[in-house]
Amino acid sequence: MKKAIKKVGRPEMTSGKRTKIIKARLTEDEFNQILIIEKSLGITRMELIRTRVLYNSSKVLVNAGGLLKQLDAIGAEMGRGGNNINQLARHANILKNDGLLTESVVREFNELFGSYITIQQELEKAIRHIIRLMKS
Repeated sequence: MKKAIKKVGRPEMTSGKRTKIIKARLTEDEFNQILIIEKSLGITRMELIRTRVLYNSSKVLVNAGGLLKQLDAIGAEMGRGGNNINQLARHANILKNDGLLTESVVREFNELFGSYITIQQELEKAIRHIIRLMKS
């Protein structure tokens, strides 16, 4: 009895095989723009063209690595803001214990803290929106 020969490599495609070639002439500037987009998104030229032309031209392509770095930086900045608020609250408690806390300081702190919370909530909404767009 003969042993079955094991095939090596990727299995042959039965349907959806890409056999057609499209050629396009571009100016040097147009070609450079495509190269820049290709590098910034980390995808191949053909993936870029297929996505833009065939599937959804209005779809936004995002460099996930760059986006995550930016989101990390935003999170760190929000953390620093939270630390600053804690320091201000601690300082207000010290002033209160010493009897030096005025109503204007409390009012200003509450206004600033309220605006911080509003900005943080808007940022959270924007991040959730970005994540939903990346999933689709």
